[in-house]
Amino acid sequence: MKPFKLAASLALALSALPFVAFAQDAEEESSPLTWSVAATSDYVWRGVSQSNETSTGQVGLTYNSPVGLYVGTWASGVDFGPGDPDFEVDYFVGYNVDFSDSVNFDIMLNRYTYPDASELNFNELITTTTFAENYSLTVAYSDDFGGSDTDAWYVAGGASIGLPNDFSLDLGVGRSMFEKDFGEDYTDWTVGVSRSWGLFSASLAYVGTDGNGRDAFGEIADNRVVLTLSVGN
Repeated sequence: MKPFKLAASLALALSALPFVAFAQDAEEESSPLTWSVAATSDYVWRGVSQSNETSTGQVGLTYNSPVGLYVGTWASGVDFGPGDPDFEVDYFVGYNVDFSDSVNFDIMLNRYTYPDASELNFNELITTTTFAENYSLTVAYSDDFGGSDTDAWYVAGGASIGLPNDFSLDLGVGRSMFEKDFGEDYTDWTVGVSRSWGLFSASLAYVGTDGNGRDAFGEIADNRVVLTLSVGN
């Protein structure tokens, strides 16, 4: 982790504090908008660093309708090596519904875009079923993974277990599965702790992949500790 980059990311988060006060007032008025600003020591997606093992900033904004439909955008710095892109900007639309008091279902179509590297753009359909608020099952599918015309599936399970003093133990394991010609399937995992204080939250996670993941992606798929600080409603 490069200290000056982390400092810059933290400065980005702190620069949003005037907006925080405004957003907190809006939240009290039941605003349909949700937002987040974060600084992370490493942008890791499915066990693989998207920021070349360096810190970056992230922002998101979502409009939630009263009937469960939502639309939004999310952005992060990325670093895939020399040249473009420098940013990832996602656009998504989805629907969220409670099947019962203990089962929630979410379906979302996400468009991953990379300014100045449009050949990497792709769509993914993602479903997440949450049980008893603390356990989740995610299934995602793309027919053009990473702009490669490759069919890819992702299946993951997660759990958030309450700890003393309002901390949570966050556990997750996922499996990325590709067409045979694209590459080997691999498993990613995460073990972390997190805590929220009103609009602020922090998480510290140990993440990694199995041998297939490390063989495919090299050092950016090694086991690592990731610290994320965020503010949002």
